[in-house]
Amino acid sequence: MTANPLRAAKRVVVKIGSSLLVDEATGHVRRKWLDSLADDIAALKAHQTDVIVVTSGAIAVGRRPLGFKPGPLRLDEKQAAAAAGQIRLAHAYQESLARHDIVAAQILLTLDDSENRQRYLNARTTLVTLMAQGAVPVINENDTVATQEIRFGDNDRLAARVAEMVGADVLVLFSDIDGLYSADPRKNADARFLAEIRDITPEIEAMAGSVGSSLGSGGMVTKLMAARIAMGAGCRMAIALGDRLNPLSAIEKGGRCTWFLPSSEPRQARKSWIAGSLSVAGTLILDDGAVGALAKGRSLLPAGVAGVDGGFQKGDCVAFADRQGRILGRGLVAYGADEARRIAGHQSGEIESILGYCGKDELVHRDDMVLEV
Repeated sequence: MTANPLRAAKRVVVKIGSSLLVDEATGHVRRKWLDSLADDIAALKAHQTDVIVVTSGAIAVGRRPLGFKPGPLRLDEKQAAAAAGQIRLAHAYQESLARHDIVAAQILLTLDDSENRQRYLNARTTLVTLMAQGAVPVINENDTVATQEIRFGDNDRLAARVAEMVGADVLVLFSDIDGLYSADPRKNADARFLAEIRDITPEIEAMAGSVGSSLGSGGMVTKLMAARIAMGAGCRMAIALGDRLNPLSAIEKGGRCTWFLPSSEPRQARKSWIAGSLSVAGTLILDDGAVGALAKGRSLLPAGVAGVDGGFQKGDCVAFADRQGRILGRGLVAYGADEARRIAGHQSGEIESILGYCGKDELVHRDDMVLEV
């Protein structure tokens, strides 16, 4: 690896664990550390880099105000603690980022939200809109309704799903260790540090250690699961030491961490996923003007659609064909079949009057399509 991926990244997802964000002795947010992270985020945004934060900590912050004693909590107690902690956690992020006039926007997600097509697309649209307005989305797992996520502490994988969702260049997982070793360096003095991983082999998986903190519930196993998702999406991922001030700046300056390096870029990986991993639910018949526009790399607008076949839903994969029936490509459609038929052949400015709400201008955005010719 010749260049630091973080320096060139245009979109970064950062995952923060409970043990870094919350003081175990007091149950309070470590405000000095959080302020230093906010400083790093502001520095990235000053260079036109989008930043999303995926944070743990709601349960850890909320348990003391509710009077829960130290020690393991039942599932219902964890969910109650999360409800009390989420508002405190969001306020802490809001105050830290506001020091740089950056708007923090809270989003609660579960892994299921990232795997259900409709909710995936809705979440992606919200995140992209927030970043376009200069905000920093702060995502917390929705512990008040989730079950598996709480039991297994899988915010690492949730962060990877978010990185995949928004086409991030870099995912940073902060840990209490500075990267991946051949064995747990706290127990084995001969453990070998691994600076770069290009393929997650069974040997690499065998190196994963166990949970390292009473506050956090994730371990190296979930970080390798996250790495597999991120690399499959063409996103570079770093496991780095988070327990220091300005942890992102430390990575950018070349601080030690393990980089997981995929073989493709995010957009390439996304288009490959669209091309080869999805079944087609319908077909859009295009006029000659739309065929030419797609060939120039433009999005598909309703005005260029001459016909609609199939019973697809919003977010389904549809094929594009010219009037002679030649398949041109495929993509994720922004409207269901009934709505697509109503707006086909019309200008984007007419969508609201036809459908009764203001949807997307594009029937299929260029980032959500792949052409075969």
